[in-house]
Parts: sequence; structure tokens; C-alpha cells
Amino acid sequence: MPARPRAILTDIEGTTTPIAFVHDVLFPYARARLAGFINQRADDPAVIDILSQVHGANGGQPALPTLLAWMDQDAKTGPLKALQGLIWEDGYRSGELVGRLYPDVAPALQRWRACGLSLYVYSSGSEAAQRNVFGHSEAGNLAGLFDGFFDTRVGPKREPASYAHIASACGAEPSAVLFLSDVEEELDAAASAGLSVCQLVRAADGTVASLRHPTAPDFTTIAARLERGSDTL
Repeated sequence: MPARPRAILTDIEGTTTPIAFVHDVLFPYARARLAGFINQRADDPAVIDILSQVHGANGGQPALPTLLAWMDQDAKTGPLKALQGLIWEDGYRSGELVGRLYPDVAPALQRWRACGLSLYVYSSGSEAAQRNVFGHSEAGNLAGLFDGFFDTRVGPKREPASYAHIASACGAEPSAVLFLSDVEEELDAAASAGLSVCQLVRAADGTVASLRHPTAPDFTTIAARLERGSDTL
């Protein structure tokens, strides 16, 4: 890991947030409300655009079966992620949903921000979904700590070009960006693009430790390492 990163780019699922929250809370919430949401928001331009993209992908077939099939496959398709994000947004606003973070996350993010680091998110969930999980978290509204949010519109998470694009958008040399994720293949791609990386090995998520990259059990450990290696932290 770099001694003096300028920016930290973090994944969400399995990194800041337990996988169980995503799979056992968010996904079932969206699935149960999918049909009703589409019917109720049929005149919403955002929903109309999403359904148009679904029809473009499935040859004009009914959208609902396609969306349900994508959910079953945990497909990282843009239209599905955008629609899930809209459904979750309603849930966060109503108070039915509260973003869950590992307890070490908020203090580390606040510390890094106070020390002048730029913070960014890169997740397969839509940008709106990212903002909501941090903006309506158990630790309060943390969305303002971040300088930017990136979803797969910048590119797939296992392709180096995606990380090169993000570093450029952050105005930083790739080596000055530290990427945090639980997924080894994502770390491979980021490292290939020149980013520094560290794998979060969360015991609760059963993450298998990488043999190719630095690892840490939590954000507290990463923060301590950075503080030991830099006079700016």
C-alpha cells in the first residue's frame, strides 16, 4: 500500500457493508416490490428509460420476466441496477431501509477525510444506490464524506481500463489511489492499471485471502498502517 495516498477508492459489498445485508435485505426488498413499482411509476421518465433499455436487451419481450431472471442471476446489468436503486431509494426515504456498515468503516472514513484524503466509491450498484447506503447509514449521513461515486457505467470492475478511467476522473496518478475491495479479481484489475490495492478479508463474509495482494481484516487495520507509513495521517 502507498505511504501517502491522495485518494481512497472503496468497494461496498463485502468491503464496507456485509454481503448478507445486500443479499438478504436489499435484493429481496427490491424483488418483492418490483412489479408494483413498475406499475406505479409507469409515467416516470427514469423508469421509462430503464424499461426501454431492458426491451432493447431482450428483443422487446416483457420486461418483468427479464428483470426477475437478471435478479436470479445476480446480473450486473445497468438497467437492473438502476431500477433496484430507485426502489431502494424509496425504502431509505421511508425509513424501511437503513444502510448497514461494518463498525470500523465510519470512523476510518471520517479520519481519512479529516486528514485531507479524497474518498470515492466504485461499486456494481448504481450511483444512486451507493449514495443511499452511505447517506442513510446506521452511522448517519456519510455521503458528504465522498468526492465521487462510480458505477459500472465507467466499465466492468474486472477490467484495468475502468480503474485507469477512475484515477483520471479523480485527478490523481493511479499509484496515488488506494483501492479497497474483497474481490481478488477486482484488485488484479486495479493493480494492472497502476493503483495500489488492499483486500478486505471480512471473517463474517467468508472472504478467502489473496496471495497476490496485501490484506487486512478491517478499515481500522488499514488506517493504522497508513498512519505508521505517512506523516500526513
